[in-house]
Amino acid sequence: MQACFNMNLREGLVKILVNFIRIVETSLPLDIVRAIEGLVNAEEGITKEIATAMLRNIEVAKKFSVPICQDTGVLMFFAKVGLRNSFIYFLGKSLIEAVEVATKEIPLRPNAVNPFTNVNSGINIGRYIPWIEYEVDECSDVIDLWLYIAGGGSSYAGEAKVLNPVNWREQLINFVVEKTLKYGVNACPPLLVGIGIGPTIEIASILSKKALLRNLGKRHEEEHIAILENELRDKLNSFGLGPQGLKGRVLVMDVFIEYSYRHPATCAVAISFGCWVHRKGLLKLYPDLSYEIPTHGIERTRYD
Repeated sequence: MQACFNMNLREGLVKILVNFIRIVETSLPLDIVRAIEGLVNAEEGITKEIATAMLRNIEVAKKFSVPICQDTGVLMFFAKVGLRNSFIYFLGKSLIEAVEVATKEIPLRPNAVNPFTNVNSGINIGRYIPWIEYEVDECSDVIDLWLYIAGGGSSYAGEAKVLNPVNWREQLINFVVEKTLKYGVNACPPLLVGIGIGPTIEIASILSKKALLRNLGKRHEEEHIAILENELRDKLNSFGLGPQGLKGRVLVMDVFIEYSYRHPATCAVAISFGCWVHRKGLLKLYPDLSYEIPTHGIERTRYD
């Protein structure tokens, strides 16, 4: 009886996860929609027309529940798991199953390719894909599950390097400006820019992705970092580029920085870009199989 009960729970969880993937693939979070609406008012001429077309794209995709971009990306999950939530025992397998089901049902473009054989799995599943990262909350009974859709165009522009820790701040600014102007115009601007700082490239890189999950306009809690975020955003928008890299006002919608402590001899920095189709979503999953998706304005409801 217990095994049957668990199987029913897992089936319900998979259905919730498939629906979550569908929502993130077919509609943008509320903060991004508001930013695109503001873009229509901020731009002029051809870039205003492009922003208007972007808004129309958002509306049509949501209305017909179809992917908002033909590149449905690589799915990256960041889970903060409350140990009091029993779904922890089968969350990983459920996520993989949900990706396969979503690929067939939504449908999603197959984007998981073996780098050595060039064989596409056809179901968006492969070695370490979808990417799933876990963080444990010992006192909670809630699972906070972030989904980030990493498209090829914006991912191609990403880069990481290790800086000399002497005068690293100036090096960081130059690095971000150089890479954004060189590659960002081909990553479907207006962009989101995520910057990670840490002791090694892999730590900086994952932090740069997590930075992209923050809501637009939400500054870092440390004031000096918030000032740097604003400085970089304003500097990048001062070059006269706008939507799709044409002459305009808004090249980047926002810049976010996340950091860890570094090694005394190194300062690694990574930059990740989000295109204007910035597909992120937060699913809050409760022990009774109720859930909410606050990023998209979906209030708490129970799965039946």
